[in-house]
Amino acid sequence: MTYRWEITANAVRQGVVGIVRTHDAESAVSAARAALEAGLRSIELPLTNPGALDAISGLSAAYPDATIGAGTVLDEASAVLAIRAGARFLVSPSVDAAVIRTAHRYGAAAFPGAGSVTEIVRALEEGADAVKVFPASALSPSWVQDVRAALPQAPLVPTGGIGPADVPGWLAAGAVACGVGSALTRGTVAEISARVETLLRSAHG
Repeated sequence: MTYRWEITANAVRQGVVGIVRTHDAESAVSAARAALEAGLRSIELPLTNPGALDAISGLSAAYPDATIGAGTVLDEASAVLAIRAGARFLVSPSVDAAVIRTAHRYGAAAFPGAGSVTEIVRALEEGADAVKVFPASALSPSWVQDVRAALPQAPLVPTGGIGPADVPGWLAAGAVACGVGSALTRGTVAEISARVETLLRSAHG
């Protein structure tokens, strides 16, 4: 058994959650495999992909040491399906108490999305294991730094419009990890591998 706090720690340990946003299960698995083989241990597959559940199931079985999560989880039914498919953490664009409760009921971690201090506090009150700050492209690392000064207990994961080169700045500002999507996981297997290896070096540099 893996406790929820361990899932959360594993998901953010490298400072990066790779978001694989593609249009079908096959392309999602291909991109995720490239990132995982290059050393990334935390992958989110958004449920906007109609094949996301199949991809989560296959990747969870093939990479038991990785932490595979589901993204864009908007309701309780989606949360249950994602967890049954093997998702260890659920990411949402908003704070939905039912999604958080469902994640916890089945031992998964919940990372709801928030775009303001009020929403971050509400997410924490609802039991969020970490808070996705979204969209990060509308904010800045200094915003995270200011929020962390007032809420040092808030584990923030900025997501949305962040490129690999931006990650060290957000981590230095106090983010526990960054969600990085197409800027990391698009292109060929070789391109994804090279970007992941470079990012992991810079995130820990």
